[in-house]
Amino acid sequence: MQQDFISIYQGQLMAGVDEVGRGPLAGDVVTAAVILDPARPIVGLNDSKKLSEKRRQQLSEQIKEQALSWCVARASVEEIDQINILQASLLAMSRAVQGLELQPEHVLVDGNKIPRWHYSAEAVVKGDSRVEAIAAASILAKVVRDSEMVAFNSRYPGYEFDRHKGYPTKVHLQALARLGPCAIHRLSFGPVKKALDAGPQLGV
Repeated sequence: MQQDFISIYQGQLMAGVDEVGRGPLAGDVVTAAVILDPARPIVGLNDSKKLSEKRRQQLSEQIKEQALSWCVARASVEEIDQINILQASLLAMSRAVQGLELQPEHVLVDGNKIPRWHYSAEAVVKGDSRVEAIAAASILAKVVRDSEMVAFNSRYPGYEFDRHKGYPTKVHLQALARLGPCAIHRLSFGPVKKALDAGPQLGV
């Protein structure tokens, strides 16, 4: 993995931040912030989407054990519907950084948007494959969100959340058409609106 920014911010307490769950039709958007320990490097960090589920789980535990500080935060389905998914993602990122026990001197944020905050920060396009701290954040956030969606599968049967994690797959869209939205669906998203208008009452 390239570490384009390490030399620029050498000596500063630097956090990486990433989100998981902007695209799904259901569930919270989950973010993480991580400050890695240069004295305890973690081998194999990469964009969480490029890792197997088993490897993500392994790295997640290692990150929690070896990082100087880490925090997982979120914005709820209700907040997503109220302020839109972009603003909810930025809000969740702010919560993740604010929740760090060690406050960073500089923050690298995956993507091209930075929350409105007081931190010195920079947006890094494709940061989860370029900056180790962002990759670590993406791993923590994905492991948490995926496990939650698997758990929702038994609470809201029929949608197969364990398979698609809330993303708009064919299976998910067919379930929406058949069952209508449930309590964790994002009602402001087009396919969910369509299913709500056309079909059964909101699930419980």
